Amino acid sequence: MSVEVLYSGSTFTRTDTDSGLRNTRVLGEATVTNVFEGKMVLIVDDDRDMVTALSTLIRDAGATIQTAYDGNAAIQMATEHDPDLIVLDAMLPKRSGFLVLEKLKSPKRKKGEKPFVIMITGNSGKRHQTWAESLGVDGYLNKPFRMERLLESMEKLLAN
Repeated sequence: MSVEVLYSGSTFTRTDTDSGLRNTRVLGEATVTNVFEGKMVLIVDDDRDMVTALSTLIRDAGATIQTAYDGNAAIQMATEHDPDLIVLDAMLPKRSGFLVLEKLKSPKRKKGEKPFVIMITGNSGKRHQTWAESLGVDGYLNKPFRMERLLESMEKLLAN
């Protein structure tokens, strides 16, 4: 199966080019400005469509983007590129987002220190959020979420 992903404004379209089936979603009316100019953001998710949508939106807001698709690659990219903020999926192959968070927010680092981490997850229970908060996460969003909420969380963290 081959997939084409297009992002235009607030519309995200995924098309299976073999069957021609198209899935279009409006992501919201996010206001995109250069608020993240000079900032580096690492996006970590095993869903390539999610990475594409997030990368486009955040890049349009002025940030430099790095991406990773599994937990081990996330740690390597964070070490090599020293991002200002990481958007981190909780459930990843090779090493979960929670283990990545634990490694990046070691006891030496306090909540509120670079890299800031916003965890995104499809798990709606409070148990995972509590666990992430105990590991030092700076923000937590349940999927699906409005892109504006992510941008607002990022802006608050990066304004410091």
